[in-house]
Amino acid sequence: MADRATETTTIAAPPDAVRAILLDFPRYPEWAKDLKSVEVLETDDQGRGTSVRFRAAGMGRSIHYTLAYDHTDPNVFRWVLSEGDIMRKLDGHYLLADAGGATDVVYELEVELVVPLPGFVKRRTQTKIMHAALHELKAYAERSGPA
Repeated sequence: MADRATETTTIAAPPDAVRAILLDFPRYPEWAKDLKSVEVLETDDQGRGTSVRFRAAGMGRSIHYTLAYDHTDPNVFRWVLSEGDIMRKLDGHYLLADAGGATDVVYELEVELVVPLPGFVKRRTQTKIMHAALHELKAYAERSGPA
């Protein structure tokens, strides 16, 4: 069974700047410390990544997964797992809302691992991943300044 978690923050940068950071997959390892490499496998007609392979540090080893991105709604940065070595599901989204020159971000993630873990371990790991991702995105966006 998959576990779903949600976390929110406000980033002192406009939504277009945050969106630009999220769309720049090759630069993710510059701000997301657990990501070791990112490879865009496919793009849409606007050059946005639609299939992206990641290598990350996780659970004491290197893990690999590929996410499929849906760019239908410019305010929702959505993905689903298409391939993963330790997870069956890694689906989520960032919801970006204008907050008067800043961006309110809601991050929702649903994770299901291949190997069952006790619920408290999964929840703690998921919370740590989400908090780190939002904190690192916020710090990078605020350091980078407006687009």
